Amino acid sequence: MGQRFFAGAGGLSLGFDQAGFDVRAAVELDTVHCAVHEYNFPSTKVISASAAELSGNEIRERAGLNSEQIDCVFGGAPCQGFSLLLGQRVFDDPRNQLVLHFVRLVHELDAGSFVFENVKGFTVGKHKSFLKELVQAFDDAGYVCRLPWKILNAAHFGTPQSRERFILMGVKKGQNLPEYPEPTTNAAGRPKLYPDLGYGPTCADAIGDLPDADTFESLRSTDAVKTIRFGQPSEYAAELRALTNDAWHYGYVREWEPNVLTSSARTEHTEISRRRFRETEIGAVEPISRFLKLPEAGVSNTLRAGTDGARGAFSSPRPIHYLHSRCIPVREMARLHGFPDWFRFNKTKWHGARQIGNAVPPPLARVIAA
Repeated sequence: MGQRFFAGAGGLSLGFDQAGFDVRAAVELDTVHCAVHEYNFPSTKVISASAAELSGNEIRERAGLNSEQIDCVFGGAPCQGFSLLLGQRVFDDPRNQLVLHFVRLVHELDAGSFVFENVKGFTVGKHKSFLKELVQAFDDAGYVCRLPWKILNAAHFGTPQSRERFILMGVKKGQNLPEYPEPTTNAAGRPKLYPDLGYGPTCADAIGDLPDADTFESLRSTDAVKTIRFGQPSEYAAELRALTNDAWHYGYVREWEPNVLTSSARTEHTEISRRRFRETEIGAVEPISRFLKLPEAGVSNTLRAGTDGARGAFSSPRPIHYLHSRCIPVREMARLHGFPDWFRFNKTKWHGARQIGNAVPPPLARVIAA
């Protein structure tokens, strides 16, 4: 049994589900994220609240857990205060105090283990002292952490995207402490860090079988369309389309319509923008928009969430397709992130991209959960 805090759309939840955990409860303040999580995990109790306002007993009561043993609590507090990408790391950001509430709830729920994830910026500069305090807080609560902590890159675990996440995990004192997972792939198209391992999936493997959203007029006004235009999938894409025997891993099978292309609302680009996109070399950054043109035989750059409403709700910088002169829609982002095609996101491009950009790639989450 597992429980998720700061659940977002459910990247970590999906990885734990696929690893065989029964995800019984998810806590998330953002109501848009809550709706998506509830849709994709109908048997999980979604609690729309701040973790700072909840007690372990209240969570048990609202999720109907009673005195059941909770094997793992997992999640990552909002990372804006730590992110390197924003160019400024604010140690006193009140959002960072949610990290300590995570520790409190792990203790109050008497969980057997925990997994805490965050951005790479959590580990540098003055945040290193905060990290030491976090490890000590877990120790005071009766938990031992696996040290040294590690930063794991999703591209080394079968995901066609370079995305580094700080991972801290631990167990109750006296229990067996698990090791960090070993890499299973190299980042496609880059020098091998692990000589004994082959390359993982590429951008073309991830999205090459998807029909071009710009060929569907209806996707100007909606995000889904019925189609039979899917191409021949790679091994990676076949799993995300649930065409392989182990596509569901240890998770439960969902009901869905495989002939419906979802999360694919079109983006209206000017002809000037399209010309710039066409003229940009594959794997290079278009100089005006600063969007990366995806490397067909490589991996995507880190997909970002964009800013929240308090910062003006700027859209996430979605990459340019390596073949088509447009930015990739949400479904193609989801493929690069390791989300299967049955997984639904908010129908708006901004919310959908934000939900992916904030999520842990499910393939990475799955190996951590395993």
